[in-house]
Amino acid sequence: MASISVPSPPIGFSTRTRRPGAIKPLKELLRSHQPVSPLSSSPFPSRAVFRLAVSQRLRVIAKTSSSSAGEDAVDSDAAAEAEAFAWPSVILPFLFPALGGLLFGYDIGATSGASISLQSAELSGITWFNLSAVQLGLVVSGSLYGALAGSLAAYPIADFLGRRRELIAASALYIIGALTMGCAPSLFVLILGRFIYGIGIGLAMHGAPLYIAETSPSQIRGTLISLKELFIVLGILLGYLVGSLEINAVGGWRYMYGSSVVIAILMGIGMWSLPPSPRWLLLRAVQGKGSLEEYKEKAIYALGKLRGRPAGDKASEKQIEGTLNSLKTAYAENEAEGSLWEVFEGASLKAFIIGGGLVLFQQITGQPSVLYYAASILQSAGFSAAADAAKVAVFIGVFKLLMTAFAVFKVDDLGRRPLLIGGVSGIQSMPIKPVNIDNAMSL
Repeated sequence: MASISVPSPPIGFSTRTRRPGAIKPLKELLRSHQPVSPLSSSPFPSRAVFRLAVSQRLRVIAKTSSSSAGEDAVDSDAAAEAEAFAWPSVILPFLFPALGGLLFGYDIGATSGASISLQSAELSGITWFNLSAVQLGLVVSGSLYGALAGSLAAYPIADFLGRRRELIAASALYIIGALTMGCAPSLFVLILGRFIYGIGIGLAMHGAPLYIAETSPSQIRGTLISLKELFIVLGILLGYLVGSLEINAVGGWRYMYGSSVVIAILMGIGMWSLPPSPRWLLLRAVQGKGSLEEYKEKAIYALGKLRGRPAGDKASEKQIEGTLNSLKTAYAENEAEGSLWEVFEGASLKAFIIGGGLVLFQQITGQPSVLYYAASILQSAGFSAAADAAKVAVFIGVFKLLMTAFAVFKVDDLGRRPLLIGGVSGIQSMPIKPVNIDNAMSL
């Protein structure tokens, strides 16, 4: 969530107390791989990346600031030259991965309207519309079960597949899942389609932030990753809009779920046209998965294509050489196999408790469930007509989009902690003034 002009420093460091040249390698690692919950739309890092980030952090803390100011100036100039870019060349490498997040949000918004359409005797267009609470819950949460499975599967195979192929696989699963849901002849097939779609969510939420972080210029890396979060909320709003338009159509729930195929196809074609992540190519080379020179040439070509540079561009070669040296150094100083238990030791334990706690309480408050059941909740609150409930849900999506946009673009001005405290305070205030549903329905 960094501004375009001044990227924010990585966790645990301050640009006021440490010289920029001393923290540059760690800044790139930690910005590129930020571990957050898969269902909060951000990736868990791969094992190799986790070991690199930890080793780089420990090494930077241990080093003294012995290099001269002149050397720092040279490094800064070289970095600025290597990171030169044109805005048109940045849009597509961000847009196509971000569509994976938009499709995640779309599923949330579409499910809100589909849960009403699916249970209507007149408008569902099916004979098995009389669903129990458990059956409806399985339909709604089917994509979340799939997302969990996809996230667990992505962790061990991410370094093998690469970010690009992972996102292509996610788009294929989105397409298969959406078509299965849209054409489902029975409840079982519908739930199966929800699960397949959810696996795509898990892969996309792992691969998209990694690809964006590894391919975007350092000056705008944080901003683009934050904008990917905004795309998720934009998807929620789009799902609410489609739901409000199709809520009165016979079999409207099929259109709500099936409409995502168009975006998924666009995502797949777009990712197919993009090159692999240069950093992933270098990571494979350092891991000994192939010829170093071959992977290096591929990385130079990929970076040049991403930046819109001509073949044989010296800036791309220089930047790739620097990244390769950084990865080699990290691996040379961290040859021992990393362990998951490192997360539960020392300073990592505190970070894990805080980060995991934030994700846990975000989910345990029931806030995601409100988004999935928005139209149904509004019906219970007095908007008895399905069309009215679906339209009001659109306003919820608009408000959420505005608040998310405010957080994305003002987080560096206001700070993370004040926004976090304000958000948590808002969540805590909800039970203070409970709504009397009986009174609301009598209005």
